[in-house]
Amino acid sequence: MEMIKLDYPAEETVPRRVHVGVVGSGDLEVLLEPSNDGQAHVSIRTSVDGYGAIWKNVLDRFFSRYKGAAAIEINDFGATPGIVALRLQQAVEESQS
Repeated sequence: MEMIKLDYPAEETVPRRVHVGVVGSGDLEVLLEPSNDGQAHVSIRTSVDGYGAIWKNVLDRFFSRYKGAAAIEINDFGATPGIVALRLQQAVEESQS
């Protein structure tokens, strides 16, 4: 089990808390809520060790487009980078609806 923490600058307030996805068999869940300090903070708990650089690349790409001040918790069970990006986008869309 690996824990990864990343921080990003933010510009927008996240409207509300959301939960998308399910932890299990190659998937992950994303919990997104407004950040208390106006920044974006990501905490990743993954069952697959040694992929910190890939996680950072996926999150760097996501936060190059998304500027929300969010506290994001990701619980992973071996999801691919494409699934990670999909779940993050789902969480953003759900928080804005």
